[in-house]
Amino acid sequence: MPPAKEEQNVDIVEKCMGVMGRWQILICVSVFLCKLPIAWHQLNIVLLAPPTEFSCAENMTEKCSSNCSDIVFDRSIFTNTIQMEWNLICDRSQLVNFAQTITMLGILIGNFIFGLLSDKFGRRNPLIWAVIIQLISGTATAFAPWFWLFLLLRFISAAATGGTMVTSFVLVMEITGIKWRTTLGILYQVPFNVGHLSLALIGYLIRDWHYVQLAITLPSLLLISYYWIIPESPRWLLALGQPEKAIKVMEKACRFNKLETSSITEDVHIYMKKHSIEQATGTFMDLVRTKSMRVKSISIFYNWVVCGLCFFGGAQYMGQLGGNVFVNIAMSAVIQIPGTIFSIWFMQSIGRRYTLMGSDFLAGLSFLLISFVPEDAHWPRVLLGTLGMFGLSVCFPTVYIYSGELYPTVIRNIGVGTSSMFARVGSMLAPFVAGLASYQPWLAPAIFGIVPLIGAALCYYLPETKNCVLPETLEDAEKFSRQRKGSVAPGLDSTIQFEARS
Repeated sequence: MPPAKEEQNVDIVEKCMGVMGRWQILICVSVFLCKLPIAWHQLNIVLLAPPTEFSCAENMTEKCSSNCSDIVFDRSIFTNTIQMEWNLICDRSQLVNFAQTITMLGILIGNFIFGLLSDKFGRRNPLIWAVIIQLISGTATAFAPWFWLFLLLRFISAAATGGTMVTSFVLVMEITGIKWRTTLGILYQVPFNVGHLSLALIGYLIRDWHYVQLAITLPSLLLISYYWIIPESPRWLLALGQPEKAIKVMEKACRFNKLETSSITEDVHIYMKKHSIEQATGTFMDLVRTKSMRVKSISIFYNWVVCGLCFFGGAQYMGQLGGNVFVNIAMSAVIQIPGTIFSIWFMQSIGRRYTLMGSDFLAGLSFLLISFVPEDAHWPRVLLGTLGMFGLSVCFPTVYIYSGELYPTVIRNIGVGTSSMFARVGSMLAPFVAGLASYQPWLAPAIFGIVPLIGAALCYYLPETKNCVLPETLEDAEKFSRQRKGSVAPGLDSTIQFEARS
């Protein structure tokens, strides 16, 4: 390869501050901590509104009768839930589901809004704003005297949670060297699994929803330290034409990693001369403006719907395992961990596209086969459902990594935020699809099977991004799609391969 071409493909951030060092580890571990409250706020409905038994004080057989004037709740497991607090039973029971729908809607809005804010104002400040809003609104939720105020505060807290999700992930992607990007991008999901698992312990120790809400919110006080710890993304600073600020960040990283800093300024200035900044920041329309970007966006958006709809809906379809509610929560979390860990090996070995395609296919085929298994064949249905959930647990980290690598720096947060927004759309539809099983037993698993199979087919149109240099501008992204040899859709030129530099 000619020197000019080789120099052009060098990842300047990686060249200046190294692939992985103590600085990157410190920042990543700090950012990983925000995944715990992300899991807590997204899944806490299992403790705020668990299945609650109640009866009529008048010993009436029909406890939802209009003649029942006094409801008695079973407080042997939970001393107080939102059902007990606001009588969300009988004809008001659907308000519990509505509360969770509001949560997913808030995360959807937060993904999108903070995606836009992060591409305009940087990764660091929107992340800190989101943490502060999450802390204030989450704490206030615990003291809400009215259900509708509870919903409003829950929506705001969820929007902030969505903001921490998208900004934290993109920051990790942008400070990590190519060799470590896949591993850390997937390990970024593990704290979410741990947060989910810890809900079992929180619920076991705390049986009142007010204190549960405080227990999952107040630890975010520690995340205020982001103001002093988390830097701005040097990749974003360079893409926005702010090389001097980027140099300061990279010099600090090098000193912390005990690397030489003398050549950083010269290297960055040479890089900036060869990479004119034609566009300071992108917009939502840049995700679909060209044919190449439109095909990639549609394919990745749909696969996020697959994750949201089939993961949450599939788990709900499989139903409660029975027995101890806290054991059930722990088991549902443990199931996700092997898929997350295995996805590291899959993506490193066979790449992003085939990992996503294969996990989609495994999930889709497993759920589809359930439609043909008799209802009384319990264990075959459970086994197929478990295989399906394993496939979906591989899909989630893979689609996260894929989204961060497909889009250039100037629209990466918009791309990841919008993509994640489609997962929230899927998760809001999930309860309704799972409920179809009460009308036709085969219908829900059939939908949960067909939807991932379509996602697997759409993966054909996605370029392989394994070991790629992250595209910086929209022009880079267009070249990237054409140049990924052996990974392009029909009709696209694949004469030059986009090479990585370690």
